[in-house]
Amino acid sequence: MSTTALSASAAPRRRPKDRRKLGDNIAGWSFAGPATLVILGFSLVPMAWALALSFTDSDLMTAGRNVGLDNYRALLEDPVFFQALRNTGLLLVLYIPTSLIAGLLVAVLLNRKVRGIGFYRTCFLVPYIVSATATGLLMGFIFDRDFGLANGLLAKLGLPIQGLLSSPSQAMLVLTLIFFWTRFGFSVVIYLAAIQEISKEVMEAASIDGAGRWSTFRHIIVPSVRPMTVFLAVWGVIDALQFFDLVMTTTKGGPANATVTIVYYVWQLAFTYSTAGYGAAVAYVLFAGTLLLIVAGLLVARRRAATT
Repeated sequence: MSTTALSASAAPRRRPKDRRKLGDNIAGWSFAGPATLVILGFSLVPMAWALALSFTDSDLMTAGRNVGLDNYRALLEDPVFFQALRNTGLLLVLYIPTSLIAGLLVAVLLNRKVRGIGFYRTCFLVPYIVSATATGLLMGFIFDRDFGLANGLLAKLGLPIQGLLSSPSQAMLVLTLIFFWTRFGFSVVIYLAAIQEISKEVMEAASIDGAGRWSTFRHIIVPSVRPMTVFLAVWGVIDALQFFDLVMTTTKGGPANATVTIVYYVWQLAFTYSTAGYGAAVAYVLFAGTLLLIVAGLLVARRRAATT
């Protein structure tokens, strides 16, 4: 049989496969298409618009004029911007390791079969799912300098009254504590799910070999949940760099800009000071910094995984 005849006889066999593949593609895009349009419409397009806005002096009411890189140069001489960077950096340094370590330890404790364990697990998750606005209003009352429950308790214990949210040196620390309390449950739930996926045979083998609780935790649990640790670290960085709602409902950046974060400063620039172009420049600096932190963290985690 000639080559031409072979190709002619093989062609009809490929056509049904091609049609099936085309049908699968159409079916797939019919489901993914709307979500793709939503992502493009509400994420990528606004990002491109904000990038263009960062090169103007627009106030959101008018188009503004093109100022080139002036907005980015002005950042280098903006003391409030550097104060916001310090506040956000303090939040990151305090929150990320604390949430990871405490989340893992509590997850280990909650992985036991004791009476009422479901209630205890729920107690740690509730602060995460409660409205941030409600949490902020409640915490603003608890940590109020004059009428708050925190200072009332200190007074009953004979301890001096603290400034708390009214003190420039304490306000950011108190907000970090509140932020930890509201986000802590998420780390616990993720770690608890990862621990429950560890093979029971492995845990039993370690027990038979005489491994104690600390050895089991260090050599089995910690390595097993390492992927979740990387995920929670990345998630925590993104979450902390977007810290806004609690600032808005408690201190509004005060006192004396002691609790101004990057996102709150962007909001102030755009909607309070009517300098949306400059605010967009700050937002893109935040985006670039977030991206660098995430990429660096993933590279470090990959290198450690390759060496172990």
